[in-house]
Amino acid sequence: MRIGMLIDMYKPYVSGVTNHVSLTKHALEARGHKAFVFTFGGESYDDDELYVVRSPGLPFKVRDQGVQVSYRYSRQAQRKLRSMDVLHAHHPFVSGPLALRYARSRGIPVVFTNHTRYDLYAQHYLPSFIPDSVSQSLLQTYLPSFCQRCDLVVAPSPGIAAVMKDLGVTNDIKVIPNGIDLSPYQAPPATSLTRAELGLPDDSVLVMYLGRLGPEKNLTFLVRAFAGVAAAFPGAVLALVGGGPEADNLRDLAEKNGLGARVRLFGQVDYAAVPAYLRLADVFVTASQTEVHPLSLIEAMAAGLPSLGITSPRVGDTIVDGVNGLLSTPDLAVFTAKLVRLVLEPATRQRLARGALESSRLYDITRTAGLLLAEYERLAEHRTLRMRGWSGFTQRLRKILP
Repeated sequence: MRIGMLIDMYKPYVSGVTNHVSLTKHALEARGHKAFVFTFGGESYDDDELYVVRSPGLPFKVRDQGVQVSYRYSRQAQRKLRSMDVLHAHHPFVSGPLALRYARSRGIPVVFTNHTRYDLYAQHYLPSFIPDSVSQSLLQTYLPSFCQRCDLVVAPSPGIAAVMKDLGVTNDIKVIPNGIDLSPYQAPPATSLTRAELGLPDDSVLVMYLGRLGPEKNLTFLVRAFAGVAAAFPGAVLALVGGGPEADNLRDLAEKNGLGARVRLFGQVDYAAVPAYLRLADVFVTASQTEVHPLSLIEAMAAGLPSLGITSPRVGDTIVDGVNGLLSTPDLAVFTAKLVRLVLEPATRQRLARGALESSRLYDITRTAGLLLAEYERLAEHRTLRMRGWSGFTQRLRKILP
């Protein structure tokens, strides 16, 4: 098959969606298919993979990273798009409408995956003078209409499917998790890293958050919760691995709470180093309630880490309370108490770690890419049958018309 994957921003832009598209592309290619990525900007970027089709766009910033987007693809990209067997859009506002524009005249089926809690992210990234009710109304008007024009709508979890239904989407939504490559987390490490190299005590219980340091991640809540843990257990250390606009604020908050060296910020690390960092930790923790594809949480599970998160769509679908981690309400006291339990109970950590490893198999990229491929093939076959039927009808019509 020739599969077109449409994404607003691709490498070198760093995001969970970018990573998911790249991994899925490679998994489909390993099965003998051709997977193309259609995106904007980065024409000077040296791609390390085949079939990345870039079109010029207008520059702007998304979460402090420079990107480019446009309202159309280049002529070369348009020609390639029209040769695809299926198009898969990974964003609804730019790539999605473009997929529909170029697919409809050729009868190419269009798939859309909802990767983002747009209803929640708007609160953090739209101008402050736009009321939440307005952004919610715009989303409830646009998203159901867009989805209705797609041949298949995919959600990464049952919780996100429910959120889409609440926004008015009436399609039958297929739930297919976003997969990851498990091998770097479960094979011998390609890159060795020790706590000593990072200035971390070997005898501490290391609690780790790994991901973007953005306001939507609820990290001030996390630092406040850790302050309660640190008061009860002097041997606990919190490591925040990642970059983002909240870094200075979090550092200041840690100082004001007297945590000093107990909260360590390591900044953005190379993606290849993520497994090595996770191997150093005893517990993985997230306080985010805006996740759709909690990549770092799934990676932590693959590394055999017990996790703590807040019950919310996607995090609540990924952590099974008492099986592979613990779930909390958004209440600070409850969250702190559960984190204290994970820090103080090594037997509980070991039991949940075994559950985490078992659960991570659901997110094996070879499995999830196979589920997507089955849907692509079904849609392509339906298109072929439809075209054959139309061809037979026109041939019969020619015979009876003078």
